[in-house]
Amino acid sequence: MYSIVIPVYKNEQTLHQLLDRLCNMHAELDGLLEAVFVVDGSPDSSYALLHAELPARPFQWQLIALSRNFGSFAAIRMGLLSAKGPYYAVMAADLQEPAELVLDFFTSLSKEPVDIVMGVRVSRDEPLLSRLASSLFWVTFRRFVQQTMPEGGIDVFGCTQQVRDVIVRMEEANSTLVGLLVWLGFRRKLIPYQRLARSVGKSGWTFRRKMRYMLDSMYAFSDLPIVVLTSIGFLGVLSSVLASIVVATAWLAGLITVKGYTPLILAVLLSTSLILLSMGVLGGYIWRAFENTKNRPLYIPMLHESNSMDSRKVKP
Repeated sequence: MYSIVIPVYKNEQTLHQLLDRLCNMHAELDGLLEAVFVVDGSPDSSYALLHAELPARPFQWQLIALSRNFGSFAAIRMGLLSAKGPYYAVMAADLQEPAELVLDFFTSLSKEPVDIVMGVRVSRDEPLLSRLASSLFWVTFRRFVQQTMPEGGIDVFGCTQQVRDVIVRMEEANSTLVGLLVWLGFRRKLIPYQRLARSVGKSGWTFRRKMRYMLDSMYAFSDLPIVVLTSIGFLGVLSSVLASIVVATAWLAGLITVKGYTPLILAVLLSTSLILLSMGVLGGYIWRAFENTKNRPLYIPMLHESNSMDSRKVKP
């Protein structure tokens, strides 16, 4: 009835507490919990620990080991594909999200008319520098990549089987799962929560990973770089024309005495601007070709009602 997908990477120290928490959640959910662990090429003993501990736990479980570290997006997708559902949730193995949050996900999905439930951080029990860096990251993300992204970003979410089916069919290698969730639409609900302090270890969410995440998201969901490049090129051409008039007027008035200065300046200004403009136009065509290679659905029907005797079910 309720499937929890948990990507595991260097989480050996928190797995015992995580398993105990899942046992409590299993009881809260009337024994209808399934946990799907996806060990994403973790170099520690996470897989061996889960392999030894899971048979003694009361909930249904699946243990999947990937051949190497493919990233959390791939691990979550693998878990969603294997989970039985019909209600799904994704949680981290580092215990920074409260267990009550996932229970709220399942309650909303099973009792309310929503398709996606997202956990939105309203505060975090972390050092000031980490909080400022995270806030700056998500403000930049919302400003330049996806304006509909909730403030504070999304780490965990829940969804129905319909949404799960759409996600697992979208096989985009260099993309972000959170970005796809926001792009999909559907009926969404945001549940605020306070992120807990990390009890052991340190976060793998390094500056390098954040930059990679930002670039992947921008390339996958925004044409902002192309728009900026085209705009700079267009403004450059206009500026070149104005500068050409000024330089030509100064040359005719005898204010420029250096031979070859006028044609050189005009050629540099105009050619550089035309190059930028041409790159922007070319980038626009490449972006549209890139969009077609993603194979994202042109539309995703959410509900379909009819009183026709021969109406057919619409599949997304």
